[in-house]
Amino acid sequence: MISICWPLFLNAGYQNSVKYYAIRGVMDILRMLDKVKHHPEYDRVGMILCHNGIVRSTSRDGRKVSGLRVSVDHEKLAQIISEQKKKPGILDIQVEIAEDKDLRVGDDVMLLVVAGDIRENVIAVLTETLNIIKSTVTSKTEYYL
Repeated sequence: MISICWPLFLNAGYQNSVKYYAIRGVMDILRMLDKVKHHPEYDRVGMILCHNGIVRSTSRDGRKVSGLRVSVDHEKLAQIISEQKKKPGILDIQVEIAEDKDLRVGDDVMLLVVAGDIRENVIAVLTETLNIIKSTVTSKTEYYL
């Protein structure tokens, strides 16, 4: 995973626009959390919730998987993140997706961080954002044994 560019969607300058940044190296949830903690309105945060999607060894239908590859619709992802950030109580959302790379069992596929005021808001937005990303933004190809 070294020297691969990963997409990272951040709210640069903490305005409503979402920008694309290529980060060289391995996806890093600690870097994402650090970014949230340096938000100028971090004092409003009562919860940060993280999702770490990992390549598992079996598909949903039970077949043995050796790995997968994910593609991302960047325009749609930017739109979804921008819309979800407008939900009540949400301060920041960050996503990193390992795309266009052959991933093996155990590799990180997606990191999603949602920061907001109270757990009801944060849990709901993380769940909704994750489901939308997985159903409309990403497509995956699984490799079977």
